[in-house]
Amino acid sequence: MKEEYLRIGTSYFKIVRRPNIDAELKEVIIPWNRPTIVDDHGKDYLKEIDKYEGFIVKPSHTDYEPVFHKFYNKYMPLSHNLEIINKKGSTPYTFKFLKHIFKDQLEIGLDYLCIIWNRPTQILPILCLVSEERNTGKTTFLNWLNLIFEDNMTMNKNEDFRSNFNSDWTEKIIIAIDEVLLDKREDSERIKNLSTSQVYKTEAKGKDKVETPFYGKFVLCSNNEKNFILIDEKEIRYWVRKISTLENVDPDLDVKLKEEIPQFIAFLNERKIHLPKKTRMWFTKEQIHTEALDKLVKGTKANLEKEIISIIEEMLEEFELEEIKLTLNDLQNALKDSYYKVSVNKINEIVKEKWKLTNPNSSYYQYYKSINPGTNEWQVSSKNEKGRCYTFKKEFIQGMLNC
Repeated sequence: MKEEYLRIGTSYFKIVRRPNIDAELKEVIIPWNRPTIVDDHGKDYLKEIDKYEGFIVKPSHTDYEPVFHKFYNKYMPLSHNLEIINKKGSTPYTFKFLKHIFKDQLEIGLDYLCIIWNRPTQILPILCLVSEERNTGKTTFLNWLNLIFEDNMTMNKNEDFRSNFNSDWTEKIIIAIDEVLLDKREDSERIKNLSTSQVYKTEAKGKDKVETPFYGKFVLCSNNEKNFILIDEKEIRYWVRKISTLENVDPDLDVKLKEEIPQFIAFLNERKIHLPKKTRMWFTKEQIHTEALDKLVKGTKANLEKEIISIIEEMLEEFELEEIKLTLNDLQNALKDSYYKVSVNKINEIVKEKWKLTNPNSSYYQYYKSINPGTNEWQVSSKNEKGRCYTFKKEFIQGMLNC
């Protein structure tokens, strides 16, 4: 029985031990072609390679199964020493650090970590750690999680999340983004939908998309407290925590936290979850509500105003107009094209209540571009519409852009 090679379906792979930045060896599975195996070991060697029907992602930290119904588990086994883990020990630095991160929501934070460890398939809120201050411990928290969950966690950049090729992170239990700035509406819609999704289409470069189970928990860190991501007032998926500066910064904190990991895992193995499950994301909106969330919602509202101004400015330029008449429904439809799902009332708050515009007109021209059949070139066309419209002058919009 040869363990360093695998045949998954009709393809061959090799299990290699790749050193990380700390010179620790981590197992990774990489494609390996059949002729190379024959060249290295002979044709008869192929008969001894373990064969599986395909890959599967079945996360578990307490009862790990490398193979499930002839499918090879891509969720990586953890390397923590079970003999040490089963021995109780104190974790003073870990609990002091977690108290700093979660403060008055410490029990919810411990429940959150306990659920990931003991019930990894459970959907959880999107945890966001924000602060404009320095030396807060946000990145230390991500590094600490990475030490616990090892290769089952990934540290992404903003562009990684936006890329079509996602096979490097869609099979992980924790997807972290440090210095996150996902300020486009399609970004927030994507991450929001993923947070409650049970399946996702994984795509690797040069390969077809494959629908796989999705168990990822998002942890976002940002120095931008107001609008690192766009969320709506009624959003229930985000748990946003403002992190203060660490007092008496310990230069060896990372080392001390790493040393206490076995004892903390023993704690997670025995701890009972305090809060009962009340929503599909376990916690209620009220339980995870914070002032930092309110600040982010307020920042999103400001972003909505900027988006409306930008849309009107683009229309004025595109149709070469000095003014344009639009209804609130017109603006709502234009915002939908920009992935903004917002009520007419919210648009009304900006246009009528904040900008103090009135809408005496009931008839107006709606502009659009069409192909001229004679020249096959684009031309500006218009049609007469009925509706309570507002007049947006170019001078007014340019003044708003310069504010």
